[in-house]
Amino acid sequence: MTVQPSAIPVEGLANVSDPAIFSQIWQWQGLGIRYQQAGTQGAAVLLVHGFGASSDHWRKNIAVLGQTNRVYAIDLLGFGQSAKPRPVPELAYTFETWAAQVLAFCRQVIGEPTFLVGNSIGCIVALQSAVTEPAWVRGIGILNCSLRLLHDRKRATLPWYRNVGSSLLQKALAYPAIGNYFFTRLAKPEVIRKILLQAYGHKEAVTDELIELLLKPAQDKGAVDVFLAFIRYSQGPLAEDLLPQINCPIVMLWGTDDPWEAIALGQELATCGQVEEFIPLKGVGHCPQDEAPELVNPILQTWLSRHSPN
Repeated sequence: MTVQPSAIPVEGLANVSDPAIFSQIWQWQGLGIRYQQAGTQGAAVLLVHGFGASSDHWRKNIAVLGQTNRVYAIDLLGFGQSAKPRPVPELAYTFETWAAQVLAFCRQVIGEPTFLVGNSIGCIVALQSAVTEPAWVRGIGILNCSLRLLHDRKRATLPWYRNVGSSLLQKALAYPAIGNYFFTRLAKPEVIRKILLQAYGHKEAVTDELIELLLKPAQDKGAVDVFLAFIRYSQGPLAEDLLPQINCPIVMLWGTDDPWEAIALGQELATCGQVEEFIPLKGVGHCPQDEAPELVNPILQTWLSRHSPN
């Protein structure tokens, strides 16, 4: 494990009574991985962001949860301030890769079995981690899990006219010129704002700060390769594949107004595996931790307390 000599405090994201948040760099397979940390006592918790986001998407949760737990939030490889290497077969942008990263972080940095809490694709990463090495995962918190509706197996069940558009787009994006043009058109403040206003039930949470946090990493070298690699990634595990294999406790929180991951499908997922509770969050969209931290944080604190050792 390698950490920068001096941790960088992250200011302005917590109340005075909350523990300080520090941002650090850990070396994984020779690549810099950024993470944030708060709290010095209690069971360890690792927060895993969704697609296109970073550990900053948990800025309203890290310090609050750090009052009772040792909390970490990680930038997955390819996102945030973490390295963005060109994808190669031995290090592709897949859930298996990100699960390997998360598990290595639990072993090398945290040093003990850890609660994983994810949002969107971060939920799949958490589930894959628990399936790969169950001894390192104490429990899983799921916030609006990605249903991966463009997965090959799911598209195969659709009528051809509902499948052809996405298939053609994925093929077109494989051409560098088209892919780069698509990315540059997407990575603009007004476009990101429009997407967020669609995804968020609480529109007031779509702030200039949030847009800047999401856009800044898109300027990094390699960001376009990461984006296009994942857009074309229609294989790998589904939540319904992984959930029946999980043996640790699971809590699910789901925004009722999520336009991308329908709550009815989320309720179906809750019948699988070790899901203890399915908690609808009325009026909330795809990112509950950022839209409604006043609802999410107390639920997670109670659940963590229930399952923490001692």
